[in-house]
Amino acid sequence: MPVKPPIPLSDLRGYSRLAVDATIGVTDIVETVHANILRVPFLRAPAAGRTRGITGLVYHNIRGTTRLVGVSLDALLALLDAAFEPTSTSAEREALLAAVNGVLGDHLATHTNPLAIPMRLRRDGEPLDLTMPALAAALPQPTGRILVLAHGLCMNDLQWRRNEHDHGAALAVDAGFTPVYLHYNSGLHVSTNGRAFAAQLEALLQAWPVPVDELTILGHSMGGLLARSACYYGELAGHEWPRHLRKIVFLGTPHHGTAFERGGNWVTVGLGVSRYTAAFARLGKIRSAGITDLRYGSLLDEDWEDRDRFAHARDMRRAVPLPDGVQCYAIGAAIATGESVPNAPLLGDGLVPLRSALGQHPNPARNLSFPESQQWIGYGMNHWDLLDRREVYEQIRLWLAGPS
Repeated sequence: MPVKPPIPLSDLRGYSRLAVDATIGVTDIVETVHANILRVPFLRAPAAGRTRGITGLVYHNIRGTTRLVGVSLDALLALLDAAFEPTSTSAEREALLAAVNGVLGDHLATHTNPLAIPMRLRRDGEPLDLTMPALAAALPQPTGRILVLAHGLCMNDLQWRRNEHDHGAALAVDAGFTPVYLHYNSGLHVSTNGRAFAAQLEALLQAWPVPVDELTILGHSMGGLLARSACYYGELAGHEWPRHLRKIVFLGTPHHGTAFERGGNWVTVGLGVSRYTAAFARLGKIRSAGITDLRYGSLLDEDWEDRDRFAHARDMRRAVPLPDGVQCYAIGAAIATGESVPNAPLLGDGLVPLRSALGQHPNPARNLSFPESQQWIGYGMNHWDLLDRREVYEQIRLWLAGPS
């Protein structure tokens, strides 16, 4: 009987590659610091922060040995992986993979690391085959009301269930929706994921086993940005699914970015000022493209192409309005317990400022202008409380249960 290892060997391969990359990266940082300390002001700096002579040879050998060990280990684990029976997933493993992808997802994808999450639509953690026979078999009694739920940064589709509540499952019972969950690498650019999301929605609707009455998207945090990006690229590609899209609910979506990423950008820029700390700025630059997109809420390729995403710059996004003909709703949260608290809008839910979640911006061209009847604020709750608080669900149900 095939042996089932406690940890998928593909995961071990992925983590071993990350360890190799990290070792080489740390070696580069240490050598750069070493070179800068040895510099004399009137001497030219070594190229790329490298040391020379015996010292340079030592650092070169460390990198070479690390790469050799990494290649050998990867080859061995690949052989073993083929001999073992696949290991079933777990909520803990899925959460760890989601977090790693959120922070390093673009690096994983670029280096074809096995840890990189491919975009898929799933149910109960299982990927859906987007063909009509397969969907008919996988979805018990599908309805014509499709609800697609898109998770946020460093999260996964299983985390829509929190404290025994899942908005999708509840709406299936209360409003006749058939929920489908997006699973994706949240470390990629929002525009990259948005275009892929649009393609997934097109394939889903083409294969849906019963006539489609309406499509609704519920996006938490970054998931809401993906929904807006997908609407843009779906229209651009001439897809059919936007004609079926009736409603989008944004839960704590940073439409205009987060203060945390803007603060992180200032730290990276500040470290680069001195030659003695410049090497450590590289640590700040390991954060993914998905994270840096949250500085201002970038949705399109042109928001980041041909630009240094770590450089300090003003908001140069192209303004993208809410999709025409779609009823859009915004839910924000504030950890403060009442409207009278002065810093409630700034603090927001602890991650996303309240005005950003509500799409408000001093520049009229960027203001998303949600109607007041299509905004709701939950006080005394944080970013993750939006996933399971009863009052949040009741507001979502009120908006979605009725006719479009």
